[in-house]
Amino acid sequence: MNVENQDVLLELDQEGEDDEGEGEEDGELVLEEVQQTIFPSYGTASNQQALHTPEWAVFNQNHESLFFNDGQRRIDFVLVYEDESKKENRKKSFNKKQKRKREAYESNLITRGLQLEATRSVLDEKIIFVKVHAPWEVLCTYAEIMHISLPLQPNDLKAHDSSFSWITRFFSVDENIIRPEKEFFTAPFENDRLSDFYIQDKSTFFSPATRSRIVYFILCRGEYAVRDNVKKFGINKLLDSGIYKAAFPLHDSRFNHPSEDPSCPSERYLLYREWAHPWNIFKLQPLHFVRKYYGEKIGIYFAWLGFYTQMLLLAAVVGLGCFLYGYFTKDNCTWSQEVCDPNIGGNIIMCPQCDQECTYWNLSITCESSKKLCIFDSFGTLVFAVFMGVWVTLFLEFWKRRQAELEYEWDTVEFLEQEEQVRPEYEARCYHIVVNEITQKEEHVPYTTCGKCVRMTFCTSAVLFWILLIIASVIGIIVYRLSVFLVFSATLPKHINGTEAIQKYLTPQAATSISASVISFIIIMILNMIYEKVAIMITDFELPRTQTDYENSLTMKMFLFQFVNYYSSCFYIAFFKGKFVGYPGDPVYWLGKYRNEECDPGGCLLELTTQLTIVMGGKAIWNNIQEVLLPWFKNLIGRCCTASRSEMIVPRWEQDYHLQPIGKLGLFYEYLEMGKRAIGFSALWHNLNLKYFSDSIK
Repeated sequence: MNVENQDVLLELDQEGEDDEGEGEEDGELVLEEVQQTIFPSYGTASNQQALHTPEWAVFNQNHESLFFNDGQRRIDFVLVYEDESKKENRKKSFNKKQKRKREAYESNLITRGLQLEATRSVLDEKIIFVKVHAPWEVLCTYAEIMHISLPLQPNDLKAHDSSFSWITRFFSVDENIIRPEKEFFTAPFENDRLSDFYIQDKSTFFSPATRSRIVYFILCRGEYAVRDNVKKFGINKLLDSGIYKAAFPLHDSRFNHPSEDPSCPSERYLLYREWAHPWNIFKLQPLHFVRKYYGEKIGIYFAWLGFYTQMLLLAAVVGLGCFLYGYFTKDNCTWSQEVCDPNIGGNIIMCPQCDQECTYWNLSITCESSKKLCIFDSFGTLVFAVFMGVWVTLFLEFWKRRQAELEYEWDTVEFLEQEEQVRPEYEARCYHIVVNEITQKEEHVPYTTCGKCVRMTFCTSAVLFWILLIIASVIGIIVYRLSVFLVFSATLPKHINGTEAIQKYLTPQAATSISASVISFIIIMILNMIYEKVAIMITDFELPRTQTDYENSLTMKMFLFQFVNYYSSCFYIAFFKGKFVGYPGDPVYWLGKYRNEECDPGGCLLELTTQLTIVMGGKAIWNNIQEVLLPWFKNLIGRCCTASRSEMIVPRWEQDYHLQPIGKLGLFYEYLEMGKRAIGFSALWHNLNLKYFSDSIK
């Protein structure tokens, strides 16, 4: 292939050439030195800047094809855009500028060695699909840059079966359906040692997941414009600005039907049938097959999720046993019997819980709530607390062992030790030159020491501000509790008749607790949705160097905020409520007006249980609506919209285009959600089972 070595960049003038939605210049600068190191070019050098355009091809009616029209070049990635000449909701001048940027970007991808083929949509003539193929030379070059481990020779070491392998054999996937992956000795790829690697077929040496990973690496670093000698690049910027509508790798088949192409392995269909389908609830996960199809990052997530679910099975059994122990022994609880005894609790007169509307009351009216407290506040609770302390330690140690096994089997140990690639957004801001104190060499950094301190101070202040906002919301809920208790005390019955079932449970304390928990849950969800966007903005401004640093920084911000957000009200009920109420005749007042609230005579444990159930249960329901029902509903609408055109033959890339996107951060929110559930709801094993299947179906 003879292409130009010179980058084709769109010159932007100073006025009005920015993309809509690109208010900041983050990720839009690149150093010539960095570019020359990371982006190899192919062909002859030329000073003439000429646009290289994709090959145009008409859909050949082969809807199962994963290749260009020639049937030889595999599709490694797909870019989707709307034909600028047919857009009606934008000004023509703006559409023209977007077209020029897209053409410059595609030209530079071709300059990097990628091959592009454009095809118009079958269902919508406005949509154009650009199929991307990485030739052998490009794959080898970037595999070396990215330190990708590839096979050297087959592994001839004998595998030692576990003593429990005869048990797990009954729960494993049938090896005749999903064959075990052949094991190899691997090493980071080097072009100079090409003959040392186990290359039987160049078309299959790089797996589809590895090919897509390499192409995405190139797409994130392709330039498309320049202003004042500052280059703008990256597929993410183009997606955000609307120049491209989507960018994704292809599935090899439909999830519910194997491919009609006999050469296609239909791995997606096998994964759904043997792994993600609900009837496989008792089967072990085919982790090696998941890793082969989706890559190591998704494979390790499901390995952790499956291990976590299995460990929680034991915790769920013990927790259920402790709960049943408390339930069946609640009538034998000594202090509950005394409260319910008319000769003891019935003769104890309690002081009013508020100043005006409340009256004196008998201790015996709390008989039902005291019995409920005995379910949770029993000897079984103590046993479960001790068990969970041991369980957590065993879980961490066993997971470390399992993780080490997977790192060895998947050859990711050396990857962790190697230097990770710099994020393109970080590279783009490296316009400051500093001298390394150790090597005495000049280095390019995005900010000076003073600038870094300013960024860290701003980011820390922003996080603290939002945490203080959470504390303020908790104080608002406390004031609500104090004020609404007076209202409920005036409107609800003051005396409870044992024959009226509703009045047994509809007490001012219960009404206040439930309503406050519901309002607290709504506030938590609103703050959470707002802060997610704020945390991403703060982390982008902080500008971490690598993707791991970025995810670690975002994780710290999100986890710290959400931990305070979800559990601050629970901490108040568990450790502060009822502790500073004064004594009869001299109660403690909030703001000089509201009398501090008290716990139930049996303690605040029942109210704490109510708070946790509403917050955690509501969050689980909301997550399942977002992750299962909403995508299902969107897919249903999409199928209904295309039902009238069902007689048309739709290619694989257009079918995948209508799938729901996974999001920029991928599995970040899944890991974060599991971490929160591990703290708050570790005993609900069935909740993790639902999460497991919803994620596998996604």
